[in-house]
Amino acid sequence: MTYSGEYLVKLARKTIETYLKGLVKIKIPKDAPKDLFDQSGTFVTLRRISGLSNSPELRGCIGRIESPNSTLIQSTIDSAIDAAIHDPRFPTVKLEEMNSIIIEVTILTVPVILNVKTPEEYKNLIEIGKHGLIAERGSFQRGLLLPQVPVEQNWDLLTYLDNLCMKAHLPRNSWKDLNTKISCFEGLIYTEKTPNGPIVHKTFEED
Repeated sequence: MTYSGEYLVKLARKTIETYLKGLVKIKIPKDAPKDLFDQSGTFVTLRRISGLSNSPELRGCIGRIESPNSTLIQSTIDSAIDAAIHDPRFPTVKLEEMNSIIIEVTILTVPVILNVKTPEEYKNLIEIGKHGLIAERGSFQRGLLLPQVPVEQNWDLLTYLDNLCMKAHLPRNSWKDLNTKISCFEGLIYTEKTPNGPIVHKTFEED
């Protein structure tokens, strides 16, 4: 799976800055690459560079899992705005902040349910740095963690699964209960190296 990731990161930045300048939602560009009209999920992550920290701080992250009613490019536009103004963990991003914010776009593959007979089987099916996870119980308890999260947090697999369940508002060890549905997906990650700077395909081989 390959996509025009650099285009999406630039589009996410333009979308946010345009919206913050005049509360205008950007339209899909007519010259957009055709592959971006596929149906695919995407997350937009914002990280702010601060002189008080050695690493960028999370400033917002919202996305959408694959939907038959939304293309990759539309999902990126919608998620970019939501990450900037609708993430309940953070105040609305200000336009003047954008010069210190790094934008990252993660393109998701279709999630696949991990059917196991015992929870111990997860260790053979989930690879840290490669797989993002979704935990679900019933209709209302659902949580998702992107594949880069356990790497950035230096989690092992059990810690990853525990935090996934807490993200779904479940007890931390709910992944041991087979009534909790665990799905996995992969992600292509494209990120600015510096605010509005060069864009790279992020991997974890050097981490």
